[in-house]
Amino acid sequence: MQIMSALFIEHFDMRQAAGGAARIDLGGVHFSMAAPGPFPVTITPHMLVLVRCPETHTGLAALEVRFMRGDEQVARNVQPLSVEPGKFGYNLVQAELTFDEPTTIEAHCRVDQGDAVVIPLTMSPPADDPEAPEAPAGTGGWTGTPAAQSG
Repeated sequence: MQIMSALFIEHFDMRQAAGGAARIDLGGVHFSMAAPGPFPVTITPHMLVLVRCPETHTGLAALEVRFMRGDEQVARNVQPLSVEPGKFGYNLVQAELTFDEPTTIEAHCRVDQGDAVVIPLTMSPPADDPEAPEAPAGTGGWTGTPAAQSG
C-alpha cells in the first residue's frame, strides 16, 4: 500500500459523484496554527491519511504515525489498514500533542515499515500575543500551482 496524502484537517465529508465515483471534501487543511492560549498548550489535531492499495496487494497493512519534535518522539499511533485491492481508503489519526513554546512537530507516516511521509505542524504564539512577530506580507496564502487533474 502507498500513502497518497496525509493532511491535518478540521473536517471532511464523503460523497458520491456521478457514476458512483467517490469524492472527499476537505475543510480546514492546515500545517500551522496559532496557540489557543498561553504556553504550554495541548491539542489533539486530526490527520487524514489517504492510501492506495494495488490490485496485487492483500489489502491488509499497518499504518504507523510517529509524532517527532526533532529527535524526540512525543506521540505514536499504530492502527490496522484494510483497503480493498485496487481501491483507495483512508484512516483518521489523532494524537495528544503538547507544545511548551512555538515550535514544529512532524508526523512521520508509514505503511508496513516503508518509507515515511513527513507532515509538519507548526505552533505559533497566540494570535493576540503583542510580542508575536508579524508575518511577512504575502506569506499567508497558497503560493504553488495546482497540479493538473485527469480522470
